[in-house]
Amino acid sequence: MIASMIDTLEEIRTRGLAELEAVGDAASLEKWRIAYLGTKGKLKAAMGGMKDVAPSDKPKVGKLANAVKTELETAFKARKSALETGGGSGPRIDMTEPGLVWTQALGRRHIISRVRDELVDVFGRMGFDVAQGPELEDDEHNFVKLNIPEGHPAREPIDNFYVDDPQTTPRPRMLRSQTSTVQIRTMDDAVARGWGPPIKIVSPGRVYRPDTVDATHSFMFHQIEGLYIDHDVSMVDLKSTLMHFARAYFAEDAEVRLRPSFFPFTEPSAEFDMKIALKPGEPAQWIELGGCGMVDPNVLEACGIDPEEWTGFAFGFGIERIAMGKYGIPDSRMLFENDLRFLDQI
Repeated sequence: MIASMIDTLEEIRTRGLAELEAVGDAASLEKWRIAYLGTKGKLKAAMGGMKDVAPSDKPKVGKLANAVKTELETAFKARKSALETGGGSGPRIDMTEPGLVWTQALGRRHIISRVRDELVDVFGRMGFDVAQGPELEDDEHNFVKLNIPEGHPAREPIDNFYVDDPQTTPRPRMLRSQTSTVQIRTMDDAVARGWGPPIKIVSPGRVYRPDTVDATHSFMFHQIEGLYIDHDVSMVDLKSTLMHFARAYFAEDAEVRLRPSFFPFTEPSAEFDMKIALKPGEPAQWIELGGCGMVDPNVLEACGIDPEEWTGFAFGFGIERIAMGKYGIPDSRMLFENDLRFLDQI
């Protein structure tokens, strides 16, 4: 009987190791474990024959059984480790080693961020500092101090993202619809802290309006607004600033124009347009970049600035539209679709 047990254990060892070598995935490895090392496996079944082994032969058979079990368990663990690390019969790869080929697909800042910084740089060379303000505002800064009275169409809930109910809340909060709110906060701070006027700032940032998304509109977009308050500031200063900006940022031969318009917070007011070819080969057309004008005396008074002593101008441009004109982008939606075919070109 001892010869039969020894032959059985040796066969389990030989066949088990051979089958284990052919295992190529985790599922097959688990099936092998159950077949050879499980509670109902071949090794366990073979040990049931120990009852028929003579007592004098049991130590020898038991020693062999333990050796076979240990060898199979060791081989199983090694195979499992090799499969988990992707190992096999091929060469091992050290994943901590640096790559042999440097990728050329390097990322860069989004076009909106780049244009924003370019605009800040242009106006910075003209003496404008940068001011920031919160995107969650109240209607006092977004409307009241900007000379936009109650009942004005611009304050309608359908045209704004209100956080509070404007019908029941005295100073309802909202997502700002314009970065002009930063101008108000800057003037308030200048008076409260006694550091100005003069004031000369630009304020870039996100704004929100529930517009229908199309080639030139979105419910979230970016603006950059400017404010200059000093003694004897006039429309001539405003026009000169905008002309210098257009020629410094676009080209010396940039075609721009001012069209008379109306805004509650500036008087007189104008639209600032530029001739832009949005598609290669197509004729340039007039595109509105934003509004501008002389700061209304009511706005200055609301911020505690004497309009008899100080005057100023303000302007506000859409950064998306400037990016479209600068880089020949025909549709503003392309800026936010994250299409790599487009982003790789700019």
